[in-house]
Amino acid sequence: MSALFAPFTLRDLCLPNRIGMPPMCQYSACEGVANDWHVQHYGSRAVGGVGLVIVEATAVLAEGRISPGDLGLWHDEQVEPLARVVRLIEGQGAVPAIQLAHAGRKASVGLGWEAQRTLTPAEGGWTAVAPSPLAFGTYAAPLALDAGGIWRVVDAFAAAARRAVRAGFRAVEIHAAHGYLLHQFLSPLSNLRDDGYGGDFAGRTRLVREVVAAVRAVLPAGMPLLIRLSATDWVEGGWDVEQTVELCRLLKEDGVDLVDVSTGGLVADAKIPAGPGFQVPFATRIRSEAGLPVAAVGLITEAAQAEAIVANGEADLVLVGRELLRNPFWPLQAAQALGAEVAWPKQYLRAKPVAR
Repeated sequence: MSALFAPFTLRDLCLPNRIGMPPMCQYSACEGVANDWHVQHYGSRAVGGVGLVIVEATAVLAEGRISPGDLGLWHDEQVEPLARVVRLIEGQGAVPAIQLAHAGRKASVGLGWEAQRTLTPAEGGWTAVAPSPLAFGTYAAPLALDAGGIWRVVDAFAAAARRAVRAGFRAVEIHAAHGYLLHQFLSPLSNLRDDGYGGDFAGRTRLVREVVAAVRAVLPAGMPLLIRLSATDWVEGGWDVEQTVELCRLLKEDGVDLVDVSTGGLVADAKIPAGPGFQVPFATRIRSEAGLPVAAVGLITEAAQAEAIVANGEADLVLVGRELLRNPFWPLQAAQALGAEVAWPKQYLRAKPVAR
């Protein structure tokens, strides 16, 4: 039996297989509202056999968007359009989850396919915020959050989580990776604060833990809470895997159920040794040393590669990103390659390969 196509349980949630679609920004919303593009984009991957669909980074505050095209859950009018996406994903047998995010100093830039620079007010831009007034690369310098601003962020994550539950999502992921706000607080390269939210490990991890506690408190007891972390900044003196493991041990106690393990994103010129499965060892170490289930991501493109990651205990789930953008039916084709029998949409049965 294929390990990749075995079910997986988190709290009261059972995933039909170990393949997930990671959050990938589409930069196609207007005022944070989902539209037909999001319906077809996420629905087609559910039709293609993925077990878990994590909807892209969804801003908890308007100023927390990466770009004007980001999804949002900062007001109630954004709930029903996302509920439409949820209904389609579930209707095709996949599990809908959503990533809640705040971009911090990487906010107020152009759409993903445009030149990445800070937008001016005339272009619809706004002032970004961060733990410290340090710019990301050539972006504009952000404003440092004061105590009131930090509390507002925590409250916004909790409020967005409540809206995610109302929309029907079955799991919530907190984005604390890729150089966005929560990651900015974690790393000593971007957090130079001298108050209770900076300095030592306890101070730099405080906001992440407060957000986790606030979100966990508003989710149903049986609903899984995920977190995405960058296990390393790939820069000397930055956030690293040792600190990630230590944080994950604490997050397990705080009610996190799975860690979505990525890397990088904090420093514009970091040297990242990208290659097939290059981030999997970080996931494996967190799984082993922190005792939390993990999802592995990063240039996972082949069925045999994904099968080995799960079968060998390197990760509990694999998140397939760019390959699912290229091929929404990758899971169905992976099942065929691995000899796993999975259900096809009845409308497509005429195209199902015949076993030989």
